[in-house]
Amino acid sequence: MNISFTANKVLYDTEFLQLKETQAPNGTPWIYAHRPNAKNVVVIAPVIHNEHGDSIVFLETRRPPLYAEGKAQTCIELPAGLVGDETKGETTRQAIRKELLEETGYKANKITISAKTVASSSGCTSETSTIAIADIFKDKIFKKPITDFGIIIDIHKIPLKKVESWLKLQQKNGKAISSQALAGLYFVLSRIKK
Repeated sequence: MNISFTANKVLYDTEFLQLKETQAPNGTPWIYAHRPNAKNVVVIAPVIHNEHGDSIVFLETRRPPLYAEGKAQTCIELPAGLVGDETKGETTRQAIRKELLEETGYKANKITISAKTVASSSGCTSETSTIAIADIFKDKIFKKPITDFGIIIDIHKIPLKKVESWLKLQQKNGKAISSQALAGLYFVLSRIKK
């Protein structure tokens, strides 16, 4: 299938986000969000291995778009971040290691890229993600995690055997669950079933 790309124009421009216009296949205008300061997003599923069984690390965040629209006060997510927003030439793997350490305090012993070009809301944003599993064999915090200006409010280490019931409870309590967290969890659980 040959796809031709139409020119797009910037309608609104900030350092971290642009509102752009392009054309839909039928020729009508299509407005979408774009990140001008990053070439990719990384989403990390941290899996801690120890004698008690495997656990996965989630973040609980307060995302302004969700609470501003009355959707949820908090959101359950995986550690994530932008590639190249702070360091020119940063690679995806470098961003994975950096974001994991910054947001959880953990260091990965092994990184496996599970998926690339994952779109979470392709009708609304051009943003895509690379999803990775970070295997952690030492359950030790190496650096105090950041709060990302108050966005990250908690870190949850959940045993994999309890993750489904824990996520259901979070939703029952009115929390949002990010699509990237569910995608990352899918790849973690798929690996176990093999």
